[in-house]
Amino acid sequence: MRSFLACLLLLCAAPLMAANLVVDTGKGARTFTTEQLLARPDARDIEVPEDVSYHRTTRYRAVPLRALLPGVPADAHLQFVALDGFAAEVPASLALEGRGAEAWLAIEPAAGWPSLGEGKPSAGPFYLVWLHPEAAHVGPEQWPYQVASIRVLASPAARFPAMHPAASLPADAPARRGFAVFQRNCLSCHTLNGQGDAKLGPDLNVPHSPTEYLRDDMFRTLVRNPQDLRHWPQAKMPGFDRKVLSDADLDDLVAYLKHMATRKAH
Repeated sequence: MRSFLACLLLLCAAPLMAANLVVDTGKGARTFTTEQLLARPDARDIEVPEDVSYHRTTRYRAVPLRALLPGVPADAHLQFVALDGFAAEVPASLALEGRGAEAWLAIEPAAGWPSLGEGKPSAGPFYLVWLHPEAAHVGPEQWPYQVASIRVLASPAARFPAMHPAASLPADAPARRGFAVFQRNCLSCHTLNGQGDAKLGPDLNVPHSPTEYLRDDMFRTLVRNPQDLRHWPQAKMPGFDRKVLSDADLDDLVAYLKHMATRKAH
């Protein structure tokens, strides 16, 4: 019994297993281990105020994301795939140029990071964090955690043609602006017309668009704070406050979803 307890204590005290990050820029995938990333000369300690996942100021050992993406053009698109299949979409221009925002890949050390909540794992092994995110209006969906791979892909607009508004719409139509809002804030969790890489949320057009069964004010409530509309303990959808999603952006998103309700894939 004592031997068993001793072994159990050792297991509980053992450091986390090292993880692998796969980065595929389209020129062959590269695999980085936790140890390799932590040992890089460009790794440094950073402090992230108002961390999106931990909701407090946090400190990380991290490397500049752009250093892991040599040769990737600013007009490319990045997809961050998490261990649970969550796929976050980030324009490469945001990560590479930033417009004042800085993208960093935080690396979970052997000692581990805190849990994200009751019964939840940590944000590791790898977590995309931002310094000065407000400078480029970086949204909460662009802070993917538990990252397993980073892939360079064509933009969602090119990959998923069934999401496009009608070509006949004017260039300044609200539904066109709403398509951009959808890509930035909704695509990580939701498909539309059966297209997209998301696995967490329902399709937002088939069989029914939420604009077909929710009043406009109820849909806005759902987006601003889902728990004000439907409350359940395991809910995962975050709320989007006005700092992330302006009222004008929300109006455009409603216009896009109403428009796409007339363009269902069959």
